[in-house]
Amino acid sequence: MTYVLGIDGGGSKTVCVLMDDLHLVLGRAEAGPANYQSIGIEATLQSIQSAIKNAVEAAIITNSVNIDAICLGLAGVGRATDIEVVKGFFKELQNNKLPINWALQPANIVICNDALIALVGGIGQPIGIVVAVGTGSIVFGRNHQGYTKRVGGWGYILGDEGSAYKIAIAGMNAALKSYDGREISTSLLEGFKQHLDLESIEDLIEVVYRREWGVKQIAALAPIVDFAAASGDIVANIIIDDAVKELVKATSTVIDAIFSADSVLEIVTTGSVWRGRCKIHERFTASLVKKFPNVKVIFPRYEPAYGAGLLALQTTQN
Repeated sequence: MTYVLGIDGGGSKTVCVLMDDLHLVLGRAEAGPANYQSIGIEATLQSIQSAIKNAVEAAIITNSVNIDAICLGLAGVGRATDIEVVKGFFKELQNNKLPINWALQPANIVICNDALIALVGGIGQPIGIVVAVGTGSIVFGRNHQGYTKRVGGWGYILGDEGSAYKIAIAGMNAALKSYDGREISTSLLEGFKQHLDLESIEDLIEVVYRREWGVKQIAALAPIVDFAAASGDIVANIIIDDAVKELVKATSTVIDAIFSADSVLEIVTTGSVWRGRCKIHERFTASLVKKFPNVKVIFPRYEPAYGAGLLALQTTQN
């Protein structure tokens, strides 16, 4: 029996699955964050080690487990320098007293970004496109020849069009413009006041600037825009439509780059934005299918860690 580990290391948590060559998940566990660029190498290693240990211990296996392959998908790992840093993790992992036997060859170690494992997990194979839209946004695709294309993922200052952060910023901007009299009236003004318990919309200054709110806190305000749009607010719907246009444009760019216009392919949508009440998923799907009639837009079939496990298994079959 072949055993592999699939690891999804994100900014908020680490997920590890222990899988066999029948694609069955034998054990699964979660641990702390694993973005080494924000929390450091030592803390990242601790999260990965904890996730591996707990996933293996959760599996009901009588014999000791030989790990034949591993895939580690980490947020922000795309450059060659990042991959070299992560390669150094494995020496530490193998020296650590984990309840497994390492049987790894260099060819059985996969290091990649979290977009690839989200694609593979979401669709169930490494071919197609993932449109990940949460706090930030990125579109990533891989074709049958193994060519990949990434669009977006440049962060909240340089990009992240269509993301929860950009939707929230656009919503607050529209509310303030309405308050000024520069734009038409919108329920967003009252929506932000009630949600944040503000006496006046002018108090947004204190909330956003003086409390030094970060990207995640601001992105968490996107549901206010979503609710207003679902309730029929014109301004909020313009914001959502603009987000859809950006996401369709990004996805179209990936299709044009590595697929043909008449390709039959699946596009998996992941992230919190797609779960909104304003039918942003339906709007995106309708607009994209109008341009590319043969695409199928789906929600994830499996989680990213499972996708990492599939990529690890793939190395044992070559």
